[in-house]
Amino acid sequence: MFHLSRQLILASNSPRRKQLLKETGFDFSVEVIATDESFPKNLPGHEVAAYIATQKAEMFRGLHPEKLVLTADTVVINGDVILNKPKDHLEAKHMLTSLSGKTHEVVTAVSILADDNIYTISDTAQVTFRILEEKEINLYINRYQPFDKAGGYGIQEWIGMIGIERIEGSYYTIMGLPVHIVYQLLKPFIL
Repeated sequence: MFHLSRQLILASNSPRRKQLLKETGFDFSVEVIATDESFPKNLPGHEVAAYIATQKAEMFRGLHPEKLVLTADTVVINGDVILNKPKDHLEAKHMLTSLSGKTHEVVTAVSILADDNIYTISDTAQVTFRILEEKEINLYINRYQPFDKAGGYGIQEWIGMIGIERIEGSYYTIMGLPVHIVYQLLKPFIL
């Protein structure tokens, strides 16, 4: 377990982010403030996650000046289309069908709010799915309900295990928290 010079707040309800941060060795509490996750339409896709992660951190400015606040956001980019969290089975099926047999990008940005300053770093990974059968897509959506996941899938779940042929970049970036970046951002605060 690492000991930080300040208390750490994870501003996310994501069970995956909680798990990864805990496994990395940091003690933290969870506090979430609802944030508008819309972004300027002219913003390049690769900058969207950083924009939203920064907006999430901005919501905490002035609330806990003595603490560190960690926020994150993940976007899936298929060509020039950003795939957010699907709202229902049909949208998740459409997303997974569009990713089938192709390579797409996953960008996760992490922000740290410390001393009224926000530091944000993004990481990008490429994911290649084999061609997925319709019954595999339906089985996955019915069993795993991936409605809280950008792009409609979790790499650590069944569809990732049987459908992803190749990744380039960090597995943890695809999972939603590039722990190597989190560690580097928090390293100056480790006692």
